[in-house]
Amino acid sequence: MDEITPMTAESVQKILEDAGAHVMARGGRTESYGAPRDFSFEVKALFPNGMGLHIVARQFNYRDPWEASGRINEMVDVSLLRDGAYSPLPKGYPWFQGIDQEEGVDEEMLREIVACVQGLNPKVYVLQELTGDI
Repeated sequence: MDEITPMTAESVQKILEDAGAHVMARGGRTESYGAPRDFSFEVKALFPNGMGLHIVARQFNYRDPWEASGRINEMVDVSLLRDGAYSPLPKGYPWFQGIDQEEGVDEEMLREIVACVQGLNPKVYVLQELTGDI
């Protein structure tokens, strides 16, 4: 059985930087009880096209020994940012349709979302607003 690949702030940051985004990351939950406990890490990215992503791994998931060792994060929540505010994607995209957050995203899905947002021309919003699709 394949070992579950955990996502970390560093691995998510690398995915985003490889896509050309400016990235900031911070860890939250640690082994210390004095650390913030509501999330394990948070990453924000801004792409050259002005679009952004806010990625949060809430809590670590605990797995049985045959699935993975210790606690891991294999899923994150991803929010889309446009002009600094949460936003859905225009119609015709596989993500963020009518919502501004995708929950339970694994690494493969995250890579698809990053590719989608990275290649987005923000003028599509203006076009769809003019045609009444948004």
